[in-house]
Parts: sequence; C-alpha cells; structure tokens
Amino acid sequence: MHERRIPEWLRHAPAPGVRGFATLAGTEAVARGILISVFPLAMYNALQDAQIISEAYFVIGLLSLAVGLMVPFTTRYLPRRWVYVIGASLFVSGSLLAATGDPLAVVLGLGLNTMSTVITFVCFNAYVMDYIAKIQLGRLETSRLFYSALGWTIGPALGVFLYSWWPAAPFFIAACAAFSMLSLFLWMRLGNGKLITKATRPPANPLAYLPRFAGQPRLIAGWLFAVIRSAGWWVYIVYLPIYAIENGLGDRIAGIVLSMSNAALFITPLMLRWMQQRSIRYAVRTGFVMAGCLFSIAGLAAGWPWVTVLALVGGSFFLILLDVSGGLPFLLAVKPSERTEMAAVYASFRDVSGILTPGTAWLVLLFAPVAGVFVASGASLLAAWALSAKLHPRLGRARIRIAAAA
Repeated sequence: MHERRIPEWLRHAPAPGVRGFATLAGTEAVARGILISVFPLAMYNALQDAQIISEAYFVIGLLSLAVGLMVPFTTRYLPRRWVYVIGASLFVSGSLLAATGDPLAVVLGLGLNTMSTVITFVCFNAYVMDYIAKIQLGRLETSRLFYSALGWTIGPALGVFLYSWWPAAPFFIAACAAFSMLSLFLWMRLGNGKLITKATRPPANPLAYLPRFAGQPRLIAGWLFAVIRSAGWWVYIVYLPIYAIENGLGDRIAGIVLSMSNAALFITPLMLRWMQQRSIRYAVRTGFVMAGCLFSIAGLAAGWPWVTVLALVGGSFFLILLDVSGGLPFLLAVKPSERTEMAAVYASFRDVSGILTPGTAWLVLLFAPVAGVFVASGASLLAAWALSAKLHPRLGRARIRIAAAA
C-alpha cells in the first residue's frame, strides 16, 4: 500500500511573517472600511443631534477602554487565540445587530464593533511583537497599511452608496468580511504566542502593569502620539459627515472624500522610503505640524464648506504619514518581557481617543458649531508636534535601514 505523506503546511503552520500579518490586517480593513463612513450616518439618523452622538461615543469609548485593559488579564486564564476569536465574533454580531436599523441596535452594534476592534488589536500587536523582529517593524507597518489600502479606499464610498440603496447592505458585507478575517486567523495557527517564561505566580491585577508604563517616558510619549493621531482620525471620520450634512453638502460627500484620503495608503511604501532617508523623528514632526495646521485652517474657514473639506482631506494625508511613523517610537521602546501588557497599553490609545474626542467635542459644541471641533483637533496635533521635539534625532534610523535591505 502506498503511504500518503501529510503535507508539511498541514502538519506545521509556517512561521508568521510580515506578509501574513499584513494580509490579516487587510482583511480587517475590508470589514472596518465599509462601515467607517456608515456608522456616523446611521448614528445621526438614529439620534439626530451632534451632542447626543458625542455622548454615545463617549460612553462607548469608556466601555471599550475597560475591555482593552482587561485583555492581558483575560489571556492569563483564556488562551490568546480564543480571545481573538471572541473579539472577531463580536464584530460579526455587532454588524448584524446594527443591520436591523433600530436606533438602540445601531448604538449597541457600534459598541460591539468598537470592543471587537480593541480586543483584536491588542492580540494582533502582541502577536506582532512575538513574531516580528524590531528591525522589521517599519516594514510591517508599511505593508500593513499597503495591504489595507484597498479596503480603506473603496470601503467608505461603497458603504455610503450601499447604505443609501439598502441600509442593511454594508453591515452584512462587514459581517462576512469579519468572518473571513476570523477564518484567516485560524488558518494562520498563531496559537497563544511565544512563551517567554513559565508563570510561577498568580495572575496580576489588570492595572498592575500601568506603573511600569508610567515609569518609562519613551513609552508615554509614543502612546500620546498614538492618542492624538487617533483623535485626529476620530474628528475626520465622525464630525466631517455631520459638518457636511449641516452645511448642505449631502450625506455622501464624507464617504467619497474619506475614500480619496485613504487612497494615499497605496503610497505608504514611498512614505517609508522617504522616512528612511531622514528619520522617524523628522517624519513624526512633519506629520503633526502639517496635519495640525490644515485642521486649524479647516475650522477657521468654516464659512467656505469646500475649503474646509479640502483642508481636512489635506490633513488626512499627513495623518496617514503618522500611521506609518507615529507608532514606531512606542513599539521600538517595548521590553520583550512586557509584550502582552504593553500591547494592551498601546491599544488603549484608540479608546482613550474615543473618550477624549467626543468628550471634548461635547464641550466645544456647547459654545461653537461643529467647525470648532476641527480647531480643537488642530491645536492638539500642534501640541504633539511640540512634544515630538524631544524624540532622539537618530531614533530607529539604523533599524529601518536594515529592514529596507532585508
């Protein structure tokens, strides 16, 4: 009898690399990209008030922050792969719930999707720090954005179009994409990550690692850069559609310009090359000062709606530059023994920005129109530019050059 040999790729999954993680991120981009411009419209249609919308986002941000900080604690009891599976499943169920169109279901669906994003993001970053060498982090960030470009470019405009045709359609597509992401993750067989040392003590309090984070200024600065960059995206994604509707530009323009902005993701390899020729510090400072100036101009030119929109689009280009470079100061400073914990701290930037942005917007809207939110965002971006002056001039220069040659 002829003996059949089991293929090697079935017996032992290949070691995850840059391309595998980039593909996983690209699948997630399809799920999130098609809803990123739909949820603000669905929330506006459900709640009909910018201040109430800000309050809803604020509460969801608080809940998501708590969930994200609990992930390292949870992974001590539940294998990391199952935590990721639960997170991806929340996106599927949240999308299907929002598809019903009921106002409460839309808010709950947004909450589930937001929690899903932070859970999978914490796990994703922990896996990255397990399997990807530090010299390849710059290459991974660029590949991740490049593989995500199609989902983020087509998704926003397509989502708005489908929402106007049949409101449930983009939510069903997002659910299918999230299920595909889950299937790809299971096929990659990442397991529970690399075990550094065997645990000899009971699980620590989920907040016990925060003092270690607070004692490392490089990590604090890197985290603040991520928070402020993410807040800029929150303003662009949530408050640009509201501004467009209130100023007679229609409900589709935000999805179209967001797709136009995200098309810049295709040139992220060029951004990486540009950064390699200079430094991480130079790229971070350029991104913050240009985005800050353009967002401020957008708010001050609120009487000319198209000038405001174009200024925000220009600012979003530099937010993408910050997506390429802004996370590296944190990732390059993480100690190997603190991968999972610091991945959770880093991932909290999404939720902290999701709390600060609607909270600040709620205060601004008490005294100013929506354009005032753009000015406040511009001021925070310029504050980050001032803080980035403390970055080391040669930060990561050798590593990103070695990664480019790899």
